[in-house]
Amino acid sequence: MGEARERSGPPERKSLAQRSATITVMIRAAFAAAKNLKRDFGEVEHLQISEKGPGDFVSHADIKAERTLRAELSRVRPDYGFLGEEGGETKGDGRNRWIVDPLDGTTNFLHGVPHFAISIALEREKEIIAGVIYQPISDELFWAEKGNGAYIDTPNARSRRLRVSGRKDPARGLIGTGIPHIGKDNHAAYHAKLAAVTERTAGVRRWGAAALDLAFVAAGRYDAFFEFGLAPWDVAAGILMVREAGGLVGDISGQPYELGGPSLLASNFGLRDPMVEILSKA
Repeated sequence: MGEARERSGPPERKSLAQRSATITVMIRAAFAAAKNLKRDFGEVEHLQISEKGPGDFVSHADIKAERTLRAELSRVRPDYGFLGEEGGETKGDGRNRWIVDPLDGTTNFLHGVPHFAISIALEREKEIIAGVIYQPISDELFWAEKGNGAYIDTPNARSRRLRVSGRKDPARGLIGTGIPHIGKDNHAAYHAKLAAVTERTAGVRRWGAAALDLAFVAAGRYDAFFEFGLAPWDVAAGILMVREAGGLVGDISGQPYELGGPSLLASNFGLRDPMVEILSKA
């Protein structure tokens, strides 16, 4: 593994933006889990894989990463609850809860596609107040705190403020989405909406990791993103990222989004209404 990847970690990467103790804890946990993920990704063909549903796999890498995250976060905040994709929920103090996806983009990971992330959010009294999304292969770290903005750290730039794009015309917009796979319902209904979006926009991308899709909206790489049937751990950190970058998060009808809701639409201000119109009429 190259020197550039090994540089990731709190001692080597000093932020230019002020981070709270909570964000520092979350970043350190993500870096700790990423070490094993990067090693396992290099040996992906040797991983033992078990199937937990059609088209939906879990590897030992997922489980190890979640155990690492749980251990790191619990060591510093032992009273907090924990909701993870693989290990279920642990009740805590009833006020604070970590919401964690140890490996968002598992199918990419298992196929050797270098597009996956660790997602950690902190929910306090039913509101997401902090989020971290880390892509171990590109070494991109997205982080946000409620009221303090959203940022990205890369090997070449530290603590750059994230802003959603300013595009208002759908014909110039690049849209992210998630396409339902085997085992999911309503394929025909989704494809009708996808067709409507492709007819009105500059392009649609499906990269297979919702946490990174939302981070890309926050960074202005995508102008909007929509998907159906996402779990809380898929989106908890990402929705805060989008909002702190000046974007909007709701459902496809423009109503407020709640974790675990049936549909999600994240966008800049200019494309929210056009995207609601396109998706609602399809």
